[in-house]
Amino acid sequence: MKSKAAERLVHRQSLYRQILGKDWDRLPSAIRCLHEMSEGNATFRGRAVVERGRGPFARLAASIAGFPAAGEDVPVEIRFACADGREVWTRRFGDKVLRSSQRPVEGREERLLAEHFGPFRILCALEPEENRLHLGVRGWSFLGLPLPALLAPCGRTFEEDRDGLFHFHVEVESPMTGLIVRYRGWLKPADQPTAPIMREMLPKSDDLGALMHG
Repeated sequence: MKSKAAERLVHRQSLYRQILGKDWDRLPSAIRCLHEMSEGNATFRGRAVVERGRGPFARLAASIAGFPAAGEDVPVEIRFACADGREVWTRRFGDKVLRSSQRPVEGREERLLAEHFGPFRILCALEPEENRLHLGVRGWSFLGLPLPALLAPCGRTFEEDRDGLFHFHVEVESPMTGLIVRYRGWLKPADQPTAPIMREMLPKSDDLGALMHG
């Protein structure tokens, strides 16, 4: 059995380190830097490109979820508040705020991340691969009631280390609406300057797959 001191040490580790365990060391430095926040707070800033689905139901879903409007050079700020094994992510795209909370999922064979957006809970697997950390949806629920897996948000979501700079790619799709939102860009610690975005710094369009994720 672990000593109480050892349990406290694990509990104070970064949420992503707790979930990934030994796979944490497979992450490149830019991704570890963003997630290596035990107790405390941190702020990262950068720029993003935001795309929105064009269908009426996709637009309605994006509005209900509070996703940002489409834009080519959008200033981004993410504030992390971390305590007791839980992280609150406050994302700001221009003047649009999107907030969620994350925590580990207990009592399952697979170690998962649970992200709460209002009444919705999304379960994700953290999957390191080369210079990326992929987030794969494993289930979802509304007000604690499980929802059909076939209707779960899909799309490609990953974090990436590109030449030492943290990049993000979040894509939310639904079988019923198609693309709802896709936002991609980069982040730096708030004490480093964030120059205007250069499109060559962003993943090429070939990297865009058919979710979510700060």
